Amino acid sequence: MTQRAIVSEKVPNPPTEPRALRGASFLIAAAALAQLPPPGPPEVAFAGRSNAGKSSAINVLAGRRRLAFASRTPGRTQQIVLFGLPSGAIVADLPGYGYAAVPKAVKREWQDVLAAYVATRSTLVGLVLVVDARHGLKPLDLALLDGFLPSGRPVAVLATKSDKLTRTEGLRAVATIRDELDARYPGRAVEVIAFSASARLGLAEADAVLAGWLAS
Repeated sequence: MTQRAIVSEKVPNPPTEPRALRGASFLIAAAALAQLPPPGPPEVAFAGRSNAGKSSAINVLAGRRRLAFASRTPGRTQQIVLFGLPSGAIVADLPGYGYAAVPKAVKREWQDVLAAYVATRSTLVGLVLVVDARHGLKPLDLALLDGFLPSGRPVAVLATKSDKLTRTEGLRAVATIRDELDARYPGRAVEVIAFSASARLGLAEADAVLAGWLAS
């Protein structure tokens, strides 16, 4: 499957609300992989750089205001937070990475933990990579994908904060991300979605992707 970009019109009140993550509730916060529950029901994970808008994306897709929390000091949250869905499926909120104020040793440790999680968690059925549309893919984003995509499992890239760009800028930003992914991961199952939690842009498309993963 080749990458495809999805760019939505800015619709302030979409006709339907996201449903795939509805009813999500907190399960556990794990500071190490050994603290995670044994693999069981399907999981989807959200990953991204600090301040990319990951918590906002989870909250709006779950229809909750404060389900996922962003640390007041970006990059300081060093836990994998799991949320349970009514179906039994699990949503994993992975720690933000790449924030310069975090000590290098801590950053390296958590980058290794995240790499191990996405590469080895057997019940992980899909990865949502949250990327600030204004800044595009960064080396740590690509490093995470390098460890995940060889498994053949799908990825959705949410190009967040797209509402802060003009329509033309947004199209260009999504195309740039898509082209970089095409060049680096030819034939891999990746979708790129223009997204904004505050403007409710791309919600239906992201929700459909998540629903498909969790139903498979």
